[in-house]
Amino acid sequence: MAADVTTDNDIADEDLEPVAEQTARQAQRVVAAYAEDADECRMLLSMLGIGPTDKSN
Repeated sequence: MAADVTTDNDIADEDLEPVAEQTARQAQRVVAAYAEDADECRMLLSMLGIGPTDKSN
């Protein structure tokens, strides 16, 4: 049975800040380049919190 371990590197959700738009775009390009297909790309972008945004606003 695995022990519940916490470290000094844990960050609370409220301490996280959104990444800059330019950084997110660069990360999106890297993910898209390495993803096997569009579904995997969408899943990875979603997991990273850098999925496409709605530009219709």
